[in-house]
Amino acid sequence: MSSDTKTGGRRAIIAAALGNMLEWYDFAVYGFMATILASHFFPANDEVTSLLATFAAFGVGFAARPLGAIIIGRLADRRGRKFALMVTIYLMAFGTVMIGLTPTYSSIGLIAPLLIVLARLIQGFSAGGEWGGSTAFMVEWAADNRRGFVGSFQQVSVAAGLLLGSGCAALLSTILSEDAVTSWGWRIPFLLGGVIGLVGIYMRRNVGETPVFRRNTKADRSEIAPKQNPVGLAARAFGFTIHWTVSYYIFLAYMPTFAIRHLELDRAVALWSNTVGLLVLMVMAPMIGFWSDRIGRKRLLIASCLAIGIVVYPVFNYLLTNPSIAAIISAQVLFGFLIALYSGPGPAAIAEIFETANRATGMSVGYSLAVAVFGGFAPFIATWLIDATGSPLSPAYYVLVAAVVTALVIFRLPESAHRPFR
Repeated sequence: MSSDTKTGGRRAIIAAALGNMLEWYDFAVYGFMATILASHFFPANDEVTSLLATFAAFGVGFAARPLGAIIIGRLADRRGRKFALMVTIYLMAFGTVMIGLTPTYSSIGLIAPLLIVLARLIQGFSAGGEWGGSTAFMVEWAADNRRGFVGSFQQVSVAAGLLLGSGCAALLSTILSEDAVTSWGWRIPFLLGGVIGLVGIYMRRNVGETPVFRRNTKADRSEIAPKQNPVGLAARAFGFTIHWTVSYYIFLAYMPTFAIRHLELDRAVALWSNTVGLLVLMVMAPMIGFWSDRIGRKRLLIASCLAIGIVVYPVFNYLLTNPSIAAIISAQVLFGFLIALYSGPGPAAIAEIFETANRATGMSVGYSLAVAVFGGFAPFIATWLIDATGSPLSPAYYVLVAAVVTALVIFRLPESAHRPFR
């Protein structure tokens, strides 16, 4: 690889990662403001109903992902990864600003929650294409022996976006009074997301297409036509993602709400502990991704599934019997590391399931369907399980089942760390 190609590759990977970070900041900040949004847009006679409606709207964004995955994924496979990534970042910025500017239920009535749901649909459609497009873009720029390391930065950028959203929400809760955050301060993160989205648009506009995609489009179509069953491979990607997405959204999106409602911790403490967990994930994922290039992906992926399945119940039980700042931070550090075991090798491993001609579409569809069914509605499912069973421990069983299902899928996948892309 020439020095110019290496320089262009680094620039492209950085642009993709930073743009992805801004995308996921926009998408995730909704979850961190859930309890406030519930009172403004989904008022109800009791807190649980209001919160369920808010998390249902959160989940609606994930329900739109499969459609975005199909349409934008096909654009990425036909028109190029860069073109698709420009589409996603424009849509995400628009949806985020829309939430920040929408009047509350008390001002415009039923139109307010409908506008919030529409904004979440736009965000979800964008995110459905973003994940597969950005993952394909990054790993296709990497050398064959560095795909795990380079691909891990896709997850670093996701964690960084969540970290930025969590940190922004925590900072607001620290510097503003509770009344100020509740009345108007909650709008700031959404409006800020629109502003920083302009930075991502600029960066993505000034990078090139991946060498793998350019080579694919120049080759004889008879030589590059997919020889795999795309439906079967998308099903593998679906199963591959279940543990990943459930762990992510239970521990790094829902946990602040759990800490506030069931551990009775301060909002700022809950958000800062979540920020710590995201920081651990962001630091550890590249190290583990680098390691996966040396020893392979499967053993690390399975280790994450088994470890989280084993510890989730005892940790939740300990938090409920010993609710403290130290306990919640320790739990978030632990789960941040165990998710990093999966998120480090995960992007490269899922990309390696597919051939170049259907990689973006296959990854996007399999991943987005799993996230829509199991991840996006994870906060809703956790809230419903607790209300239905009367036990705050019930989300642990949901996490456990997801870990077992994905472990079984990974056992059947071949090791792909050292195979060249086709």
